[in-house]
Amino acid sequence: MADPTQSAKTPWHLWVVGVVSLLWNSVGALDFTMTQSHSATYLQGHTPEQVAYIRGFPLWAVVVWGLGTWGGFLGSVVLLLRRNFAIKLFGASIVGAVLTNLYNYGLSDGMKVMQNGTSAVIFVIAVLLFIYARAMRKKGVLR
Repeated sequence: MADPTQSAKTPWHLWVVGVVSLLWNSVGALDFTMTQSHSATYLQGHTPEQVAYIRGFPLWAVVVWGLGTWGGFLGSVVLLLRRNFAIKLFGASIVGAVLTNLYNYGLSDGMKVMQNGTSAVIFVIAVLLFIYARAMRKKGVLR
């Protein structure tokens, strides 16, 4: 592990990964926020069954969904600030994604209702961001 009192030069790829991940995670944070605020304009793109399904989430599923989306968004912001806390935020995002998928695909009929196959992609990206942040900490880029 690098000396925590010294910080390595920021590699160019941190800015690319940070900005791209911020844009990616902004979509999830926006989706969560707009669905939970019951935005009629946003929800008009969903079927009545999908809206009913989203509104029927138990509280714990809403909380872990928020953890997943906002954890990823904040993780991206903190990564750009070059802080170690990005690792914990990306870890929280993974936990949120796993538990949200448990509800959507194991405990409810979310796969049938939502007709959305992006869960695996979201999970893989969350894991890759976590791994990337850990690697940047190991190289002394994050402090």
